[in-house]
Amino acid sequence: MPYGFTMTSHGAPPDGAPDTPIVRSRRPEWSEWSLVIAGVVSGLLSGAALGVLWWRLAPRATVAVRPDGARPQGYQPEEYLAADVSFVALALVAGLVLTVALAAMRRRHLLGVLVAGLLASAVGTLAMWQVGTRLGSVDIQGLIATTSEEFVTDAPLEVTMPGVYLVWSISAATVVLVLAIADWLVARRSPHAD
Repeated sequence: MPYGFTMTSHGAPPDGAPDTPIVRSRRPEWSEWSLVIAGVVSGLLSGAALGVLWWRLAPRATVAVRPDGARPQGYQPEEYLAADVSFVALALVAGLVLTVALAAMRRRHLLGVLVAGLLASAVGTLAMWQVGTRLGSVDIQGLIATTSEEFVTDAPLEVTMPGVYLVWSISAATVVLVLAIADWLVARRSPHAD
């Protein structure tokens, strides 16, 4: 034994033996990596699904296509704003739900939850934008080249305010912050707190 004593039949050191520190083994590192992997995979899958949903739900502006070019049909700021707002709403819900789910997996390791949530938000936002814009793409130049008369079609689906790309990550970080504050308040009220 490391401290030079033998164990009794009951598994305890004999009388007079020096106290030994109790060393508790940490959880294996793969559990933290599994949280990150789960965040990335779930972010990718949910982002792709939300991209389809964004494409289906987002209002579309209209474009007048003529043989000599194309231009928006009138002033339509509400259509572009509505597309951005729908992207924001979907990203906000995804960030909240996914980060809460990740926190449920490793509630005691909020730093790992934060890393996994931010990675999930980056991958999910990219997948959501990529899928939505590809499904909502319109080949305006091809239509101009092939048309002989003016007609109206939907404009390509796109994000006009770059700030909306941060909504998912901000909501994920907010969930972790709220959980950290809740843990701190519980620890302060604990009778065993110093």
